This record gives sequence, C-alpha cells and structure tokens, in this order.
Amino acid sequence: MSIFKRGNVYWYHFLFNGDHIQASTKQGNPRTARQIEAARRTALAKGDAGIREPKASPEFRDLAKRFLAHVETRHENKPQTVAFYAAKLSRLLDYLPFASARIDRIDEGTIEGYVVARRASVEPATVNRELATLRRMLRLAYEWRELQRVPRIRLLTGERMRDFVLSREQEKTYLAACPQPLRDVAILMLESGLRIGEALRMEWTDVTLDPIHGSRFGFIRVREGKSKNARRIIPLTDRAAAMLRHRKAEAEAEVAMLRRDEKRKPAPFVFANREGEAYLGTSLNHLHRDAFAPKVDGERVPMFAGDFVLHSLRHTMLTRLGESGVDAFTIMRIAGHSSIVVSQRYIHPTPEAVERAFERLQLSAKVTVIQPKRQLPATVSATVKRRAAVSH
Repeated sequence: MSIFKRGNVYWYHFLFNGDHIQASTKQGNPRTARQIEAARRTALAKGDAGIREPKASPEFRDLAKRFLAHVETRHENKPQTVAFYAAKLSRLLDYLPFASARIDRIDEGTIEGYVVARRASVEPATVNRELATLRRMLRLAYEWRELQRVPRIRLLTGERMRDFVLSREQEKTYLAACPQPLRDVAILMLESGLRIGEALRMEWTDVTLDPIHGSRFGFIRVREGKSKNARRIIPLTDRAAAMLRHRKAEAEAEVAMLRRDEKRKPAPFVFANREGEAYLGTSLNHLHRDAFAPKVDGERVPMFAGDFVLHSLRHTMLTRLGESGVDAFTIMRIAGHSSIVVSQRYIHPTPEAVERAFERLQLSAKVTVIQPKRQLPATVSATVKRRAAVSH
C-alpha cells in the first residue's frame, strides 16, 4: 500500500526511477488520496517521457502589453507605426469581452461580436485596421506558443477605396493654393510616386541631383519603408530636380547663417520643421485640408469634387504611369509595392492599347521563308551523271 495515514490526513509514498516520492494528499478520505497519488504518478511519467502539460494562456490585456513592447522594439525607427498599433490596441482593449478574457477563449463568435459593436459607430476601413491588428497579435501569440490555434478573422467588405486622380488642370489649381512645404512635397509625390512618410523622412544624403555613371537622370534613394520592396532608387524628372535644387540652395544659405550659432545645427531632412526635425505628416495634412478646402463664411468648400487626400498625389502619379503604357512590373519597382497585384490596379488596357500590342508583336516577328531546294528534271540529272562517268 502506497498511502498511509498520519494524523487526520493521508500521505503517499512510492519509488519512481529509484527516487523516493513522498508527500501529503491533505485529504482524510482514502479513496480521494489514492486518486491524488495516481495523478502524481501520471504527471511524473509524462515528465519523464518529455510530455509537458500545456501552460495557461495569458489574458488579452497582458498579451497586448507584450505585443506593444514587440512593436516598439521592432519598429523603433518608425514612430508612426508604433502610434498606429497603440491606437488600435486601445480600441481593442475597450471591448470588455476581449480585455477580460484569456486569449484561448477568443474565438470567431467573440470576434464577430466585436465587429458588430464597432460597425455601429465607425466605417469598415476602421474596423478592418483593428481586426488586422488583432490577427497579427494572435499570430504572434501562436509563434510564441502562447496559443494553440489562431481563430479565423474575416475583414469587412465595402471598404471605401480612395482612387481620386488629379487632372492636369486640377493640379495647377491645387499647387497654386499650396503653401510651403506642402507645395514642394506635392510636386515630389506627383513626380516620383513617393509615399508621404518616405518624402518627409528623406534626407539630403539621399538626393543625387546630377546624373552619374552614365545615367540620364539624377535620383533619390529610399532607404526604408513599409517592406523590403520599399527600398529603391527613383530617377528625378526635370520638375522634381528643379524643385530640389531650389530647396537645397535655400538650405545652404540657411546653413551659412547657422554657422554663426553653434547651438543649432543644419537640418538633415529635405522637409524640416523649425526645430530641424522631419516635418510631421499630421501638420502636412492640416495644410492640405486648408489648401484643398478653404473656409468660406465659416464652412469648408472643396476646390473640386472627390475624395482628395494627400495619398491621392501618389495614386495620381502611378495612374499616369499606367496610362502612359508602363507595365505592372515596372510600376511595382517604382512604387515599392510588395505585390504585383497592387501594381496591376494602375493598368487599364484600352482596346487601342491591345491592338498596339499585337502590332508590336507582328513587327517584331521576323518570318523567314524557307525556299525548297531546286530539283533538276530527271533527264537533265541522268545526262549530268553520264558525262561525269565518261570524264572519269
């Protein structure tokens, strides 16, 4: 018998792999004590076989703290990315069924409840960004072995696509109303297709105004971005180069004045604020709103109809590339897209363009007509053979 009574409670003791195992069951019922002893033997056997009991999943609020620390570490040079995830996590934590639950209890039903609750007050795009944050968070928990299964998260349909494209006439009107540095940023985006953040983080060391190594244009270098494909080199058009030359001349003139003040240093950024730091995207958005929709009698009146945001400048440039016949793979390289699927949005072949493609195919095809070998008549061939035999 491997249990014995000591006082009012039962103890168990047995040998396991040569070790003496003894402990109190803290129970006065012998039947319960034997069940506890059996459970201890099973646990020891599992551990000896390398089997470990799954640990309890963390609460959602605890995983949120760990996830935010992960984002801050992995994206320490991207404060806007950190701020984005922090804002989305705050919204997710406001939903009590998430905040108070262990992550293994969050299933498709719980997520659908969140979608229904949020959709009552916000647009599908907002809900989708929050769901994308939740999905990334739970996938990381799975990688960290905090979760056995990631629930399926379906994004909402009906998300509004901002596909506004400036016409050439609208571009002139808009640029004339833009204050600096918005005007120069807008010109750069319209000529290069840069993202807003890429333009604002650009430093003078990333700009080469004069052609080198036999190239036809100067260029700008994008060192980092949303993905590895964002790192790229973009040629400068004449208008973009002229704008940058003017800004550089102004920056050099300012540097000459700043040398007298040892406490201030010249800003490395092409678009710098008064403190010499990179201009903020939010500040640029305010300038864009005031330029595109100035106030008239206390109300904002847009210059022209359309969902025109700063990102529309990039979309306009890429659309113009597609309309000029540039293929999707080249657009992908210029835009820094991570997938060719995104770049294909800007390719809209017309019937005329399709016909021109077949014309080029036909012109490039060099058809070589193989002439059959000429055969002499049989009588002529026989005469030739007889003459050849006589000569021998």
